[in-house]
Amino acid sequence: MRLAETAVGPPGAAPLFDAEIESQLQRAWEVRVRHHPMELDCCDPSRTGVVSVTGSWCALNCAHCGGRYLRGMTPPGELGDLMRRRPSSWLVSGGCDPSGRVPVAEHQDLLRRLRRCGPVNLHVGLIPAEEAAAVAPLVDAISFDLLADGRTIREVTGLTCGPETYFATYDLLRACARVKPHICIGIRGGGPSGEERALEFLARRGAEEVIFIVFIPTPGTRYQHRPPPDLKRVVEVLCAARTMLPRARLKLGCMRPRGRYRALLDLLAVRSGFNSIVRPTAAARRLASTLGLHLVEREGCCALW
Repeated sequence: MRLAETAVGPPGAAPLFDAEIESQLQRAWEVRVRHHPMELDCCDPSRTGVVSVTGSWCALNCAHCGGRYLRGMTPPGELGDLMRRRPSSWLVSGGCDPSGRVPVAEHQDLLRRLRRCGPVNLHVGLIPAEEAAAVAPLVDAISFDLLADGRTIREVTGLTCGPETYFATYDLLRACARVKPHICIGIRGGGPSGEERALEFLARRGAEEVIFIVFIPTPGTRYQHRPPPDLKRVVEVLCAARTMLPRARLKLGCMRPRGRYRALLDLLAVRSGFNSIVRPTAAARRLASTLGLHLVEREGCCALW
């Protein structure tokens, strides 16, 4: 079945996108078919233990987060109940210090303890080389939020560094760990945020995997009243990723808007040739099957497989 014969939206509805976007979707799908098995990984992270090494503290108070997401994580000193639930994997993160670094190197004993119970994915921020080398052997993957636009970095994080600092950190991480770059589409309040430049950088580096998340307007943050990125813009980024990184595994992560937006986004991720989606909607699962994809159920944090 040709991709153009499938639909996104209710039966009988007008097409969501113009012919150019449909053409991009078709090209992305053809790249996927040429370079990847006909499988869609469906990830369920519900048994992942989520730990913040800084509790709810973060020096940056970024415009899209404001420390809100840290509040749902468990501090290191309160792990008892979480450990008793026997998580199948671990996500260890935390707030950043004023330089954009998550102070994970100070918690090496914690990383060793958690890894005895399951694989660990670690968020590190703008970590220096010596700290990266110290923690890399203690975890199974290191996730890194890649920002590639100076205006976005300044407006979102308040940091004065440029994209080159993020590029250099990615390079040093890649030299010592299984680094999983993350791109948040529309992180600058739903607007263009340097996504194409990030993809160009990763393509030059031959990245083997990229995880995409999508900006969520979050109450209590500076961006709480901004809209999520326009879906047409999101599709352009997803298709560009598939065509610029033909052999890379592309994943749609857990952080993305809910409701109708998510319902359409998940369908578009399938059509764009993505390899995996965290908790895909039932409609996305049906579309994947219609397109000939075998659904593979996965448990745990998507960065760990």
